[in-house]
Amino acid sequence: MRRISTPLTKEIIKTLRCGQEILLSGTIYTARDQAHKRLREAIKKHKKLPFGLNNQIIYYCGPTNTPRGKIIGSCGPTTSSRMDSFTPLLLKKGLKGIVGKGERSREVVGAIKKSKAVYFLAPAGCGALLAKKVKSSKIIAYKDLGPEAIRKLEVKDFPLIVGIDSQGRSVYAAQ
Repeated sequence: MRRISTPLTKEIIKTLRCGQEILLSGTIYTARDQAHKRLREAIKKHKKLPFGLNNQIIYYCGPTNTPRGKIIGSCGPTTSSRMDSFTPLLLKKGLKGIVGKGERSREVVGAIKKSKAVYFLAPAGCGALLAKKVKSSKIIAYKDLGPEAIRKLEVKDFPLIVGIDSQGRSVYAAQ
């Protein structure tokens, strides 16, 4: 497994290959459907976003309630295709990494390639294990959305697979 750290730079992204296993360390942000809707509205209204998108990673995740003595509750990936209508805009605004599960639309694959970004797959069904890789968690925006609030996470050796690389190669493409 290859170890990489955030922020995602052009140099890191261009070396990642479809199907490659990585361990990610650094800052990532959680956001699901409703948070994406608000981000899109803020962009359209030219409002300041809760965090800068440049070279950042969004994790499609809505953690469960945090148990006593823990940093975060179970935090597995959600189905990525639900964010397909928002993704091209966020990539255009500087986002460089996305973490989720499942296939992406042709439009999103094209936007990833055009933006020289990357789509990572997180292991589904492993939310409790993934929570152990989170070293800190803080809600930074849209607290009223509950589990769909945007959180800033610091992760260490977060296990991922490159699902779509910056050349548009996808693990879901027919061989």
